[in-house]
Amino acid sequence: MTEPTETPERSFESNPTVCPFCGVGCSVEYAGNGSATGVEGPVNARGEICPKGAAAFDVVDHEDRLTEPLVEHNGRLVTAPWEEALDRVTDGIERVVDEHGADAVQFFASSNCTNEENYVLQKLARVLGTNNVDNCARLCHASTVAAMNERLGAGAMTNTLDDLREADCLFVNGANPAEQHPVAFRSYLLPAIRDGATLIHVDPRATDTTETADVHLPLRPGTDIEVANAIAAVLVEEGLVDEAFLAERTAGFDRLREYLADVDVAANARTAGVDPKTLREAARAYGEANRAAIVTGMGTSQHRCGTDNVHALLNLALLTGNIGRPGTGVNPLRGQNNVQGTSDVGGLPGVLPGYEPVTDPDARERVAAEWGVEPSPEPGLTEVEATHRFGDEVRAAVVFGENPAVTEPNATAVASAFEALDFCVVIDLFETATTAHADVVLPGSAWAEKAGTVTNTDRRVMRMRSNADRPGNARRDLEILSTLGRRLTDRPDAFAYDGPAAVFEELTRVSPIYGGMNYEEIGDGYQRWPRSATDDAGTNVLHEETFATGERTAPLRVVDPVPPADDLETGELTLTTGRVLQHFNSGALTRRSRRLMAMCGEDVLQIHPADAADRGIDDGDRVVVSNERGTVETTAEVTPAVREGVVFCTFHHAEPLVNALTGDALDPDAGIPEFKHSAVAVDSAAEVDAVESD
Repeated sequence: MTEPTETPERSFESNPTVCPFCGVGCSVEYAGNGSATGVEGPVNARGEICPKGAAAFDVVDHEDRLTEPLVEHNGRLVTAPWEEALDRVTDGIERVVDEHGADAVQFFASSNCTNEENYVLQKLARVLGTNNVDNCARLCHASTVAAMNERLGAGAMTNTLDDLREADCLFVNGANPAEQHPVAFRSYLLPAIRDGATLIHVDPRATDTTETADVHLPLRPGTDIEVANAIAAVLVEEGLVDEAFLAERTAGFDRLREYLADVDVAANARTAGVDPKTLREAARAYGEANRAAIVTGMGTSQHRCGTDNVHALLNLALLTGNIGRPGTGVNPLRGQNNVQGTSDVGGLPGVLPGYEPVTDPDARERVAAEWGVEPSPEPGLTEVEATHRFGDEVRAAVVFGENPAVTEPNATAVASAFEALDFCVVIDLFETATTAHADVVLPGSAWAEKAGTVTNTDRRVMRMRSNADRPGNARRDLEILSTLGRRLTDRPDAFAYDGPAAVFEELTRVSPIYGGMNYEEIGDGYQRWPRSATDDAGTNVLHEETFATGERTAPLRVVDPVPPADDLETGELTLTTGRVLQHFNSGALTRRSRRLMAMCGEDVLQIHPADAADRGIDDGDRVVVSNERGTVETTAEVTPAVREGVVFCTFHHAEPLVNALTGDALDPDAGIPEFKHSAVAVDSAAEVDAVESD
């Protein structure tokens, strides 16, 4: 660790910008005394914000901020001048490329940073000669993107937050928006519920969202397909499908109908651990609604069958004609404030900006006309695939604003993998579990110290504006990335930008879905992709007349259940993970907020009373949670909110590091890990200590 350095008094001003946390995209500005206030914006029209948004400036002015570059010296990180640090980065990356080729370098894009910054990062990777660039969408919604892009042609919300108010039924699957996207829940979902919409909640836990639900299906983790198939079977059996829509807008209904005829609804319900009558009630509520909208989250996507989970949900929307109209569709709620945009601008290994495959020669040719270099036609590695190959095919990593040593599954193995790299550079605000493995750490800019755009969960591109200067010698992220582009490639002119507006202008020429947008015209509002011929703000509802594939019809698909990677042995429980209102992602930012920590202290393990009694565990006891991947110790919260046989813990804390227990089995289509189903043993810490002392 390095000694803290004194920094001069910071300068702050109030400019409307976008909250740095979840993908809703609330507008905030500096309110003085280190606090943020909500302002009327495109999404939070009444200026409302959640506790995280109110505490967002706690991080900006935190005393632990990195203010000088750090370089590794005799096993320690020590401060160094910028020129020395940049020389170390240039030499380290060039040495790896010279010896092993460009595909030996992995780039980690950041879902917490702007479209312009991520565009420059992925451009740097591709001009260097590799498609090895990925972002944490791989860890949250890659399976959603894969399924929706394959079937519908667009891997994003089919609808808008606004038109969810028009839904007669809200089918919330594997998400807890009341707690994780609270402004979206209060402003868009709750008004629909108050107007009479039925809320169906499919989740193994009873959460704040469940409190407003009419129907709760507390399924066993890993049985989403069984539940969706059973609901689909009821829809067909009871004539709740839209025959006209099926005939005009779908293909493959006969095959799916034949498959569903053999689905035993009661047996599927028993497998999922839900009441068959309640499941039928949910199916009828969804099928009888005039407008039914599916809202989905990481409880759906973070499985090794996550893509198939989403395919099964898409079947429900297509069977009932609930797509292409306001108040309907399939609507993933994005986790981080720019996870949508980071993927939009090319921060994925298999696609160029705008989701055009790297294998498409026409797309590569169009990009080459802008960049002067044609990208490689070979898809790159996902970030999980890359960490599995650290020290072998992958010898260097460029980590921008992420903390993969904590956020990736099987985290102990990931930490060891980082040590096998020849070179690692991290751009971040603080020293983290990932910077501990770095050869160079470059101090970047916080959300409130930069300008640019981000894209929220319903495809709105919005402007960020600076509210603060930077501490010490920290630099703007866009400046750092552009400098690396000029140093590491033979096209320095391709990285000569005078600010985010210039980058955004280039992005609109390269990415078809951002075509026609204008940085200045976004102003305090937004422009939504894709642009509409009749509305400059963009297209609200996708797939109205044709799907984004360009086809009039979308295929229905038979989806077979897929068992979880971890088999439960006698006495083991299923660990599932998630978030709480006061914290975010790895917690590297929110755990530095005194206000948020005062609202929510240490992590706990939720365990059902019956499972706790079987193990002699009382509420508040210390417990040891373990499997073949690792062991963590935490405090038990005995509660019926989690179903029997399941335990729940968040992934916000470095101690306990719950991702030491999660598995790295991957979805074959999306490469997303199975965070939501890990077999674990749970024991009283006192009993474990007693056994070990013997």
